[in-house]
Amino acid sequence: MSAMRGHWDIFCRVVDNFGDIGVCWRLARQLVSEHHLAVSLWVDDLASLQAMSPCLDTSLAKQELQGVEIHRWDENLAVNGVGDVIIEAFACALPASVLHAMAKKTVKPVWVNLEYLSAEDWVDGCHGLASPHPALPLTKYFFFPGFSAATGGLLRETGLPFPIEGKFSGSILEISLFCYETAPVAALIDCLSRSPIPVICHVPPGQPLAAVSRCLGSHGPWQHGQLSLRPLPFLTQDAYDALLRRCAINFVRGEDSFLRAQWAARPFVWQIYRQDDDAHLVKLAAFLGRYGIGLSEQARQALNSMFSAWNTGSGLAEAWETFTAARTELETHAVKWAEFQTHRPDLASALVTFCAAKV
Repeated sequence: MSAMRGHWDIFCRVVDNFGDIGVCWRLARQLVSEHHLAVSLWVDDLASLQAMSPCLDTSLAKQELQGVEIHRWDENLAVNGVGDVIIEAFACALPASVLHAMAKKTVKPVWVNLEYLSAEDWVDGCHGLASPHPALPLTKYFFFPGFSAATGGLLRETGLPFPIEGKFSGSILEISLFCYETAPVAALIDCLSRSPIPVICHVPPGQPLAAVSRCLGSHGPWQHGQLSLRPLPFLTQDAYDALLRRCAINFVRGEDSFLRAQWAARPFVWQIYRQDDDAHLVKLAAFLGRYGIGLSEQARQALNSMFSAWNTGSGLAEAWETFTAARTELETHAVKWAEFQTHRPDLASALVTFCAAKV
């Protein structure tokens, strides 16, 4: 990458609790550690970042953590200058002060809107498109993560443990439960409590723990039939990734944990972020259409039924039965899927290459 493009600014508004900031924090750290860039991360909710990085001091307007310069982004943000590359994460809308600082630069920054991850076909045709600003001498480019060669790839750091097929004991089932409050948790608890083998379910704080508490009372831990529910403290990203690799089945949500579950190469159930007019179900179907390739018809139907039940709240008991019956095939498939995706360029590297070409 050109030396003149050595400082990047990443702007992130926290919308989906930890998903947006989780993606931006992973990206910022990877740009620093692997691409040797200077990175400033601007965040409007430092508490969300502190949850996954406890060393962060939320009282400070500016600090450095793991090589990343972190700034509090408030409504009165004023900047003296901006970097060579501006990442507008998930269409968060840059402040006017930043836009004007960008316009004043002799060499205009490369301005990238990092979009949400989607498996929909239309993403291929929109990746990399340019959009001139209506009033300022600036151009914004749309960068889409994705699962095809025509997209910007998937966020994956170097040194990520290579996926291996799990050799899980048949005497116990260990799962993780990261979900939104709208998930049919009560129905899942009922299914797991009647399991033919003991089940250990790890429950992170926030919405997952609140959902379980509403069903069973108190703050746990709980024993409900064959099911043992164990509350977790909030984990760092590395610790959470390790949990995903350890568990036989992972319930995940949003974007960050959804992708990390795929790199963990274990069967998983994804609760997608809900959108108006059920637009999220279209995105869900698009992913299943890609992910299900190579599965037997029985396993593919089990996968689709479980994802549908978890996202709609209907038919969970039957879906869980068929999903667990197909677990052996789903375990093998999860490894093959992760291996296939590792052969493509990672998102951070693709971003660096993309921005270098705009110099």
